[in-house]
Amino acid sequence: MSEKTLLEAEYDAITDAAAHWCMRLHASDCTGVERQAFEQWHDAHPLHAFEYAAMLEIWDVADHLPRPEPTRVVVPFKPRSRLRTYAVAAAICLAAAPLAAFTGWEAGWLPSSYERFEATNGLRQVTLGDGSQVELNLGTELVYSNYKDQRRVTLNKGEAFFNVSHDSAHPFIVRAGDGQVRVTGTQFNVWKYDDQVRVMLIEGSVQISIDKVHGSAPLTPGMQASYRQGDATPQISSIAPNDTALAWRQGKLVLDNLALADALPLINRYLSKPVMLADASTGAIRIGGIYNLNEVTNLIPSLPKVLPVYLTQNKDGNPVLNSIPRKTPKG
Repeated sequence: MSEKTLLEAEYDAITDAAAHWCMRLHASDCTGVERQAFEQWHDAHPLHAFEYAAMLEIWDVADHLPRPEPTRVVVPFKPRSRLRTYAVAAAICLAAAPLAAFTGWEAGWLPSSYERFEATNGLRQVTLGDGSQVELNLGTELVYSNYKDQRRVTLNKGEAFFNVSHDSAHPFIVRAGDGQVRVTGTQFNVWKYDDQVRVMLIEGSVQISIDKVHGSAPLTPGMQASYRQGDATPQISSIAPNDTALAWRQGKLVLDNLALADALPLINRYLSKPVMLADASTGAIRIGGIYNLNEVTNLIPSLPKVLPVYLTQNKDGNPVLNSIPRKTPKG
């Protein structure tokens, strides 16, 4: 049986809904209930996911545009909603696109090319428009834009290993979380989970910056930087000789005698429902082992067999690890 052909009004309704969800999910007051409602809408029809991805591309490009000074505008009619205001603004932008594209490129506001890459069910290797090679870990999403004066990647989530083509006249910038990595040609790894970011430099040199006030911090090969939302400066340290963070490139997750509090961020990035800790004592329990990335989902149910923990579930449906109290010896 063939799929139902949607009417133009139905397509418009889906586009409006995608715009609405894009604005709400980027808003600071977006609630957990709204995010859950978005997931239900997103998964209800393939076209929902397609339109939302397209809306994200518009959002990402618009995020790089310069912000004009506020101007008072007299509107001769009252829009029916903020969505209608958005639709009108989008229509104006599209109509002006042919003229704005050239001007925007010359001014360094708009990219000449824009690519979105995603790795869902397996590792993925891609070649960016500038020839740079990128390896994507499971669950990774990134966007590449080529501007007149720079090449720019936005790592929305996940992890990627970059082998950047050298071009000193066009720096390569990776935006992840609140910070960015600036290079001209080098090899490095960037991992992002929630508000945590870790950058490992293998070859060449990079500059890590979080804000304009504190400047940038340089990295040399064998160094790493980590930061999270709210940090003023990144934490710089040496990469340990036995560091296994790059094992994902061979499809492995290596946990080298880590406390659960440190191991869960590495595990949770591969799970649809992140695992929580009941308390600090549970987080102090240590775990080790080598696991295939495609089998990480089987790891959590097996933990009570190898660690002194048991599983419960919180009100949001997340699995929760609880430590088993030690019995006090009698006598």
